[in-house]
Amino acid sequence: MQTRKTRILAELPDQLFTRPRRWVVAGVAGLSMMGVVAAIAVAPQGPAQIATRPVVEVLSPPESETTALGDLPFVQEVRLQSGDTAQTLFRRLRIQDAEALAFLTQSESGRQALRQLRAGRSVTAVIHADGRLASLTLPVGADGERTVIERAADGGLKLRDAQDGALATLVEMRSGVIRSSLFAATDAAELPDEVANKLVELFGTEIDFHTDLRKGDRFNVIYEAMYDRGTPVRTGRVLAAEFVNQGKSHVVVLHQRADKEQYYSADGRSLGQAFLRSPLEFSRVTSSFGGRIHPILNRPRDHKGVDFGAPTGTPVKATSDGVVDYAGTQRGYGNLIVLQHRGKISTAYAHLNGFARNLKQGQAVSQGDVIGYVGTTGMSTGPHLHYEVRIDGEAHDPMTVALPVADTLEGRELTAFKRDTAPLLHRFALLNRDTEVASAR
Repeated sequence: MQTRKTRILAELPDQLFTRPRRWVVAGVAGLSMMGVVAAIAVAPQGPAQIATRPVVEVLSPPESETTALGDLPFVQEVRLQSGDTAQTLFRRLRIQDAEALAFLTQSESGRQALRQLRAGRSVTAVIHADGRLASLTLPVGADGERTVIERAADGGLKLRDAQDGALATLVEMRSGVIRSSLFAATDAAELPDEVANKLVELFGTEIDFHTDLRKGDRFNVIYEAMYDRGTPVRTGRVLAAEFVNQGKSHVVVLHQRADKEQYYSADGRSLGQAFLRSPLEFSRVTSSFGGRIHPILNRPRDHKGVDFGAPTGTPVKATSDGVVDYAGTQRGYGNLIVLQHRGKISTAYAHLNGFARNLKQGQAVSQGDVIGYVGTTGMSTGPHLHYEVRIDGEAHDPMTVALPVADTLEGRELTAFKRDTAPLLHRFALLNRDTEVASAR
């Protein structure tokens, strides 16, 4: 059915339609996006009154072409969980591709990639609407190496290594507001899991995410994202982050010193010299510091640390820069790591399922480095981490003990720090303005 779309805006003389149309169109005034045309005609000269009537012309609607969107692929990312198999991974990624599953599980290269997967890292898939796999990016090394399974031009599957030199690095910014939990907020902001975990690590010296989080808290983060042929494959460094907790703003920025890159607070305090309150990203306290009835010995016994409940295989991180003083098995502690920090402070991590690869006595570790994995070795009734803070050999409550304040940049170093980080802090101002405008609507 035709729709009336256009009206010619000239009042034309009746006599123009009683003889051949020899009038001349002097010009076209304009063509709008709605298809309205104004035409100007040369009318007869003279003082005679000329009767006019409106002329309406019905135009057909313009023909348009639609693009089929049904087979456009989508990107899906999940975090590897302890006990994941190729089948469970495909199911959570919503991949329905028996050929790709067979390629991954039956080829030697595919099985080799599966053996290198570790819990806590992210897998990215590009999937067609019907569930067929376009590409699958698997993290296979400790330093960001990735293996990509993808469809070749002939429709078959092939495996290749994603080289960092071929990756495009983009700087991305995300903001979020806490409504129920931190992970729910980071998911809503489409923030990769690796970046969400890094936020907990960076702000763990200032915020206890087990007890301090409140509804309405918010975060901003600026980070690097790596793309392989237009597909996001992994994240890079977190360049800067802000977390507003209970109305107080906490800011961290990455700054290059002469020796290495380090994270600092906005006023130039080094975060690497402070202590995280928890060596786990997300967990719950299952047993506090102090006297209790021992669950195995069934008699009163001092509990010299804090127990954090978490699944077997959960990564355990160093709470501050230090040196490995002990890594082995020790009576009721089971698998135990002791780190020596500056001064007379040491930390202990017990009941571990295992140690990080190549961890050994005398090795230097940085705050946030994975040193082991949650387990239930030694005198333990279930998987958890027993964590201690010792000062001059005496155990103190990790949740309340006063720990050293981090060193602060001074003089020229502080001036250079403020100059170099000013552009990142300006981005936070823009993100906060946008958040306030969105909240006011």
